[in-house]
Amino acid sequence: MKYYLFIIFIILLGISSCQRTTTSIIQLDDLQPLPMPTPVTSPPLRVSVASVISAQGTVQSYQPLLDYLSTRLGREVTLIQRRTYTETNELIGRNEVDVAFVCTSAYIDGRDRYGMSLLVAPQVNGETTYHSLLIVPTDSPARSIADLRGKVFAFTDPTSFSGRVYPTALVQELGDRPESFFQDTFFTYSHDAAIEAVANGLADGAAVDSLVFHFALSRHPELREQVKVIYTSPPFGIPPVVVGPGVRPQLRAELQNILLGMADDPSPLAQTALESLGIDRFVMIDDAAYASARLLRSRVGLVSP
Repeated sequence: MKYYLFIIFIILLGISSCQRTTTSIIQLDDLQPLPMPTPVTSPPLRVSVASVISAQGTVQSYQPLLDYLSTRLGREVTLIQRRTYTETNELIGRNEVDVAFVCTSAYIDGRDRYGMSLLVAPQVNGETTYHSLLIVPTDSPARSIADLRGKVFAFTDPTSFSGRVYPTALVQELGDRPESFFQDTFFTYSHDAAIEAVANGLADGAAVDSLVFHFALSRHPELREQVKVIYTSPPFGIPPVVVGPGVRPQLRAELQNILLGMADDPSPLAQTALESLGIDRFVMIDDAAYASARLLRSRVGLVSP
């Protein structure tokens, strides 16, 4: 009997010791503040602008928009530039940029190859279309593409719709190819540089984006005395703003709402951004707007650099 009482005593003693060990005393008059949580910072929004205009012109024109997006999103916005339209598309394909301002032909390629999708499109003078303009020096006797046979021609980008695909189609309609039709060709890798090449006599002709051309004339009126338009193409879907397949739906919706609401935002930052780009507003656009450009591209076939 004494043995069992001894065992019970040992058990009770162990329980008592455990209770004393695990019990803590809280001093209500000596409370310490909880540590502040580590702030969560969003990564920069990565934006790329296809080289429709020169690198310097891109920064000047798009920086107010980047500043506006940064303010509205509450995060840093980084501009990532590349020399060619294809390189910009590849950034989308590798998920290295979130948003891109691309040309019509680059969108057609990027939709098929990389799964990029339309976000919004700029509206200029109430329209969401643009043209390819055939330009020559003001003293040139040329009145059509046929008159530029044996001349020097400036293409913009190897995949540009208005600056490469469309003039190639015009030459093909004459039963020829640019390689044999022109004496020589070269790439300027931006539309404003192509305009300057014609104005300075480096090229006898070029085909350029009508939006860039008229915007250039508004900023540099002296160009009116140096270049002239001898042909205007039918309208095509305007170069759009796109996102890649890796962009989260929430970010896509937020960007879309911000851009669509810019024209109604009375803040000076919003209006400065639109004026700097030379557009009225951003609007929704459907892939059907690019059907005619897609059809012409299929007729022209692949154009090599």
